[in-house]
Amino acid sequence: MVAAAPATASAATVQYYPIAPGVELNVRSGPGTGYPLVRVLPAGSQVPIFCQRPGTTVSGYYGTSNIWDNIDNGEYVSDAYVKTGSDGYVAPRCV
Repeated sequence: MVAAAPATASAATVQYYPIAPGVELNVRSGPGTGYPLVRVLPAGSQVPIFCQRPGTTVSGYYGTSNIWDNIDNGEYVSDAYVKTGSDGYVAPRCV
């Protein structure tokens, strides 16, 4: 499967969001828990959200969500662990 490239956005418009306090967050190669683990973000990290897409539903620190955040080329985290201030999409959908 080919990873989706981040939606077109200049670096100046990308926002960074904190991950849940005390959480070491799994980063996966696609929008779901069935995708391989790429790395683990340390507690206290902040992530950029280039685009978002639906995937596996996850119950996390900030509720239950099927939204996955693209934080780098081919790297996704569950939005249920990212403090975006919204239960919905805060970035364009990945293309």
